[in-house]
Amino acid sequence: MSVAEQKREARKAAFERRKLADAAVTSQANEHLLSAVRSVPGTIVSGYWPIRTEIDPRIALSELADTHDICLPVVGADASPLAFRQWTPNTPMVVGAFGAAIPEPLVEMTPTILIVPLAAFTDEGHRLGYGGGYYDRSLEQLRASAHTFAVGFAYEIQRADGLPQEPTDQPLDAIVTETGIRRFPR
Repeated sequence: MSVAEQKREARKAAFERRKLADAAVTSQANEHLLSAVRSVPGTIVSGYWPIRTEIDPRIALSELADTHDICLPVVGADASPLAFRQWTPNTPMVVGAFGAAIPEPLVEMTPTILIVPLAAFTDEGHRLGYGGGYYDRSLEQLRASAHTFAVGFAYEIQRADGLPQEPTDQPLDAIVTETGIRRFPR
C-alpha cells in the first residue's frame, strides 16, 4: 500500500474517531490553548474557523485578540501555501474554500504562531491533515524565513499510535487537547 493510500485510510479512521469527541471539553481545551500560545514569543497568531467536527478555537481567539494580532488562513490555488488575513471579533466573514469562514477584508499578515487543525496526531508531534498539503507548504515557507511555532489543536480522541509520514510533512511544536499541552523540542 502506498503512503498516500495509508494516509487515506488513517484519515478515514481519524474522522470516525473525531465524530465521537465530546464537544463539552472545548472550553477546557481552549484554556490550554491560551496557555500554550501565551508561553511562546510572537504576537501574530493564525487561528482557524472550525469546519465539520473540528474542535473550535474561537474562545481562545477572541481572548487572544486583546493581546495579539489574529489572522485566519485562506486557501488559494492548489499546491500553494495558505494566505493569512487579519481577523478581529468584529471582522465581517464570508464563505471560503471547503466551507470555512474567512475574513472579508483583504488585510494580509504573516503569523509567527499557527494554531493548526488536524485529523489525527501522534505523541511525537506528527499530524495528519486533510490531504491538501496547505499547512505543510505554509509551515515550510514560514519556517524558512523566521521562527514559527506550530501548535496542533485537537480532541484527545484524535491521538493515533502512529501515522504514515512523507518527507514534506511538517512536524508540530506542540499539541493541545482538553487534557493539556504536549511540547516537542525541535
